[in-house]
Amino acid sequence: MSAERGDILRRILDDRRSRLAASGPQLGCTIPAERSVPVVPPPAATSRHGGPALFEIKRRSPSRGAIAAGLDAVAQAERYHLHAARAFSVLTESAYFGGSLDDLVAVKARFPGCCVLRKDFLQREDEIDVSYRAGADLVLLIAAALEEAELEALHAAASAQGIGALVELHDRADLEKVRGLKPPLVGINSRDLRTFRVDRLAPLALAAEIEWDCTLVYESGISGYEDALVAAASGFEGVLVGEAAMRSPELVGEVLAGQSDGLAAASFKAGVSAAEGGNGGDRAGKGQNGGNSRRGAAGFGRGGCLGNPRFWAELMRRRAPAAHSCRRPLVKICGLVHADDGRLAAELGADVLGFVFADSPRRAGPALLEELADLQCLKVAVVQSSAGGLAREVCRLLHAGLLDAVQFHGDEAPAQCLQRAFPYYKALRLRGTADLHAARTYGSPRVLVDAFDPHRAGGTGKRIAPELVQAAAEHGPLWLAGGLSPGNIAAIIRAYRPELVDVSSGVERTAGRKDAAKLERYMKEIRHAVTV
Repeated sequence: MSAERGDILRRILDDRRSRLAASGPQLGCTIPAERSVPVVPPPAATSRHGGPALFEIKRRSPSRGAIAAGLDAVAQAERYHLHAARAFSVLTESAYFGGSLDDLVAVKARFPGCCVLRKDFLQREDEIDVSYRAGADLVLLIAAALEEAELEALHAAASAQGIGALVELHDRADLEKVRGLKPPLVGINSRDLRTFRVDRLAPLALAAEIEWDCTLVYESGISGYEDALVAAASGFEGVLVGEAAMRSPELVGEVLAGQSDGLAAASFKAGVSAAEGGNGGDRAGKGQNGGNSRRGAAGFGRGGCLGNPRFWAELMRRRAPAAHSCRRPLVKICGLVHADDGRLAAELGADVLGFVFADSPRRAGPALLEELADLQCLKVAVVQSSAGGLAREVCRLLHAGLLDAVQFHGDEAPAQCLQRAFPYYKALRLRGTADLHAARTYGSPRVLVDAFDPHRAGGTGKRIAPELVQAAAEHGPLWLAGGLSPGNIAAIIRAYRPELVDVSSGVERTAGRKDAAKLERYMKEIRHAVTV
C-alpha cells in the first residue's frame, strides 16, 4: 500500500493528462460560455469569521477511500453554510476523488455570495478559463505538480481573470520553486504526498522559511477546535478542512471558534508585549492588530492560562534547516534550578529550558524565571496539575511572558490539558504499547515519551525499553526523555532519529545541579551524531 501511495501524485497527473487530451479542459462537463456569478474573495482575517476557512466537498480520497459515495455537493454546502461556513473547497477531480466540474457550477450557483475554491490538479492555462466560467473564485495550484514556468503561467492566468490562486506547498523543494513568484496566498499541506501521513507541525516548519508577506492557509489535519487554534496562533490566518468536516459538518463551528480564538490569542499577546515594550509583537505573528482582543489577560477562549501562542511556530523555526548547520534534534535541558546552569545550557545551544513546578528536588521558583528572562530559549513549566487546575504562580509566569508553554507530566486527561493551559504538550510515561495508543487521544501536536517509574514522574534516570522507543518512533516524530546521557545520546539519535531529546538527571552533578562538563559533552555528542 505504501508503494502505491508513494507515487499517487504521479499517477493522478498521468491519468489526468490522458483525460485532458481526450475530453479537453471541460472534461466532458457543460460549462457556461460566460460567467454569471460574482467573484468573491476569501474572507479576510479581520472579518468576524476569522480568516479564510474553506470546507471541503469530496466523495472519496486515495488515502481514505470512500467518504460519501452518493454525496450531493449542494446539500453538503448547505450543511456547512448552516454552521456559518462562508467558503467551500470543491474537489473536481473525478478518477481519484469522485468530483466533477458540475459540482463546482452547482455549489456556486446555490451560494453566489460565498467564496468557492476549485480544488484539482490543474496543469494547463485553458483550465483557468474553464474554472472562471464555472464559478471558481479561487483555484488550487499544486507546486509539486507543476514546473516553475507552468506555475507562473497558471498564476498569471488566474490573476488576469480576476480570481485568486492558492499555491500549495508540501516541502522545501516546493518552496524553492515559488520563491521567485512570491504568491500572496500560500497553502501548506500537512500531509506527506509520499506516505500520506499527516504531521501537524510540518506546515509550521515550512512557514518559518517563507520570507515574503503572504496569507498562510493550513491544509489537512484539522479535525476540530484545538487543531484550528494551534494553526491560527502559529500565524496561519486560514484553514482548509477536509475529511473531518465531510463526516461531521457540525465541526465547522468548532473550527471557526478555534481559528478565531487562535488569532485573538496572538493579537492579545502582541498588544500586551507592545504595551510593555517587549518583543512579543514579532513573536505573535504578522498581520495581527494587537491589543483589541476580547480575551482576558489570564486565559483565552476555552479558559486555559495563556502563554506564548507562537510556541509551536518558534519551536519549528528552530527546527528549520536554516536554523542549524546540521539536522540535529531539538534539545531540551530540564530540571533547571540555578541561573548559571540555565545560561550555560542556552550558550551551548539548547532550544528549550524546562523548569519543574511540582514536588521535586529540582523545583524551580519564579525568581529564577525572572533572572533568565533575557535568554532567547523557549521556556517550559513541567507540572503535575491537580484537580483544581494550574498553580497560580505558573499562570502568572505564563501571562508575564516568562514561561512559553506547559508540559503536563501527571495523570491529566486529554480534555483537562487545554482547559488549563495553552500552549501545552503532554508527557506520557510508557509502560507498554497501550500507552502509545493513548498518546493519540491528546490534542497537542507532540507527545513526549518518558520512562515509567511507579514512584517518581521524571528525573529518574531510567530508560524506556528499546522496543517501546522504536514503536514510538513509528507513530510519528519522536520526542524522547528518560535516561539520556552523554554516553548514550549519539547512539540513540542514530537509531531512532528523534525530533526532540529531553535530558535532566543525565547531565547533573547532584539533583538540581548541572555538571558543566557533562552538559558540554552531551551537546558535543549530539552534534557529532548527525555529522558523521
